[in-house]
Amino acid sequence: MSKVTAAYQIILDKAKLEKKGEEIALGLTIGSWTNLPLLEQEQLKKHKGQVVSITELGEDKETGKTIARYEIDFPSANFSNDIPAILTTTFGKLSLDGEVKLVDLKVDEDLLKSFPGPRFGIEGIREKLGVYDRPLVMSIFKGVIGRDMDYLLGQLREQALGGVDLVKDDEILFDNELTPFEQRITEGKKVLQQVFEETGHRTLYAVNLSGRTFELRDKARKAKELGADILLFNVHTYGLDVLQALREDDEISLPIMAHPAFSGAFTSSEKYGVTHALLLGTLTRLAGADLSLFPSPYGSVALEKEKVMALKEELVKETALKRTLPVPSAGIHPGLVPQLMHDFGNDCVINAGGGVHGHPQGAQGGGKAFRQAIEAVLNGKQLPEADEAAELQEAIKLWGWKEVSTS
Repeated sequence: MSKVTAAYQIILDKAKLEKKGEEIALGLTIGSWTNLPLLEQEQLKKHKGQVVSITELGEDKETGKTIARYEIDFPSANFSNDIPAILTTTFGKLSLDGEVKLVDLKVDEDLLKSFPGPRFGIEGIREKLGVYDRPLVMSIFKGVIGRDMDYLLGQLREQALGGVDLVKDDEILFDNELTPFEQRITEGKKVLQQVFEETGHRTLYAVNLSGRTFELRDKARKAKELGADILLFNVHTYGLDVLQALREDDEISLPIMAHPAFSGAFTSSEKYGVTHALLLGTLTRLAGADLSLFPSPYGSVALEKEKVMALKEELVKETALKRTLPVPSAGIHPGLVPQLMHDFGNDCVINAGGGVHGHPQGAQGGGKAFRQAIEAVLNGKQLPEADEAAELQEAIKLWGWKEVSTS
């Protein structure tokens, strides 16, 4: 029988360790056990949760209570094969029960087949761009709210001329009269085609899919019809199941870039909620994101490196599903490229806003600086040694550069 194994971090009195595990295993499945007649026990056996392990991790400094990790099996016979059912089963009412954090969910191979995973994944995105041997570079529109299409398209052109591989909407750029969703797609496509004809470099544009939930499917299908490259989606405000529905619709069939907006409401506490690796990694990949954005360990909205590496591993480890492109974000500038490539390898997207637009030569210079930094690393050079890379050297003067740290 297939199952989901849920891992929790729980802070509680040491005397209650064993009892708490059974309370969870029974309370989230059949409700009771020892007081049931033997016949009913036999009938309900396949539905009963099972405590796999309880491990003491240490002591909570604030309260002196024990920090423990619990692993509990939940039979798939108890829930339908969808993420809302799994989350309700494993963490629904338990999320309201004290200092409990859902750390991980392991889905059996049989159950894993019920989920789509990315439609394109790392290999599919690379194929669209024709880029196979280096990290991808992405830039973000900045300061376009309240601006018209000419302003937005001018930014798009400059970013593409800088050699970035992807340009994404700001997640707070919704459909509006000045830069309508459909016009962003059609006019943006013309600009990127012009740049391709001039330079031979292809750039893909991720347009922000927004609106009321029940309008999203038709809007996404229209985006496909108009020739959109990628859909940017604020998955954690809409829900993982909405992402999965968009992924599974063959009339949409576009890569989906998952933005982490609002995810901090679920992940930021050390004692409550869920881990970054589970929400932005495991579940986002299960539901079908081709690219997943998350805070980098380096910038102003930095996430601890250990957590980032665990998240990245959930996106790229080998499973029956295609791999999702990791997109470390926030506070990225060209001087961080060696560290990024050391930590994430070639299969990642180096994503920058201010690190592109803040370059002395504008977005075009910023894009070139990132590409030059990647080239320097691939050629085994320290960034200051790349004397021929003028835009990179200007970026280093402005932001500095970071020697690779292995810690």
